[in-house]
Amino acid sequence: MKRKSLLAILLAASMAASMTAATATVAFAETEEAAEETTDDAETADDAEAADDAEAADDAETTDDAEAADDTADADKEAADKVAALIDAIYVQERTDDTDEQCKEAKEAWDALTDAQKELVEGEEASPEYFGRDTGDASKDDPRNQDEIGENELLVVSFGTSFNDSRAEDIKGIEDALAEAFPDWSVRRAFTAQIIINHVQARDDEKIDNMQQALDRAVANGVKNLVVQPTHLMHGAEYDEMVEAIDAYKDKFESVAIAEPMLGEVGDDATVINDDKAAVAQAITDEAVKEAGYDSMEAAAEDGTAFVFMGHGTSHTANVTYDQMQTQMEKLGFTNAFIGTVEGEPEDTACDEVINKVKDAGFKKVILRPLMVVAGDHANNDMAGDDDDSWKSMFEASGNFDEIDCQIEGLGRIDAVEQLYVAHTQAAIDSIAK
Repeated sequence: MKRKSLLAILLAASMAASMTAATATVAFAETEEAAEETTDDAETADDAEAADDAEAADDAETTDDAEAADDTADADKEAADKVAALIDAIYVQERTDDTDEQCKEAKEAWDALTDAQKELVEGEEASPEYFGRDTGDASKDDPRNQDEIGENELLVVSFGTSFNDSRAEDIKGIEDALAEAFPDWSVRRAFTAQIIINHVQARDDEKIDNMQQALDRAVANGVKNLVVQPTHLMHGAEYDEMVEAIDAYKDKFESVAIAEPMLGEVGDDATVINDDKAAVAQAITDEAVKEAGYDSMEAAAEDGTAFVFMGHGTSHTANVTYDQMQTQMEKLGFTNAFIGTVEGEPEDTACDEVINKVKDAGFKKVILRPLMVVAGDHANNDMAGDDDDSWKSMFEASGNFDEIDCQIEGLGRIDAVEQLYVAHTQAAIDSIAK
């Protein structure tokens, strides 16, 4: 009995010890697991915090980049706007004591822009094309503003053009022809468009006299006999303004004579034509058919080709000249020659009216060419440009024609036209001698 009790006591003690050990083992495991979980939780929190810090840093960097980009864009716009304002300041018809410095400042500011900034230049008149468009080599031109004129001056007055190639070929072409024909007379130049004078000076550093500067130069050089040959097409508004300027200086010279413009006297109505209009009509059509590869206007007509000669147009009473030129074309038998004007004055010369005339006449091919002394802005943009309102685009949009081509050449480069000016100048010189 004692032995069994002793065994029972030993067994109970053994079981109790085992249970205690097991409990301790479980408790230790649980404690270790809890510690690991705590460590994992800490590491997760650290990772999350690091991620938040990185994201915050990225956000800050993105914000900084955006702010920097905004600052750059603002600076670019500010620089471009400054140039636009400087261009607009010289895009005026009046010369002042500040004009020379303003032209210089505008060009220097443009040259300081980056290519990206130049594309942002936009003002009332300003655009990237003002300085950026390539219109040819200005060095081929001669401003003819030299002193040492002598007693006899032949002043050639033009509206002007900022297109360098056209200025050299058309205006200078006329001046060169006159200089060759009258070696005893010093040929000088004046433009009536101060806007163009400023443009050429600012962009190309070529200084061309306006009317007042040219006349002042003649007086300062002691000119006695002044003959003025306008290159204008007609006795229009520009011609009238030129005459008014000359009248104010007439008492400064011993003799003054003003030659006829290209197309001579205006006449009373559309039926009145003259030898000058006949000569110009023949000259421009001869050049047009040659450029187009035809032997004659008649051959072009048989091939279904019409020629549209686009002039400027004017609200002046001299606008009847354009209708007279249409009459002259018809008198020459040119059924495929049509006269139009950019301004649509007179009204029957507006683009839509001309389109209808060409369509009704049955021609399917059209060649556009300027009826202007120079092939400048109007010829390149209003006639041959890609904008929807150009004549080329409107003829294409009408859907009435199979082919639309453009010839961008001014009248001033045609020898027959240059000789017409020579004849007009000769008449003016002869009037002085009488």
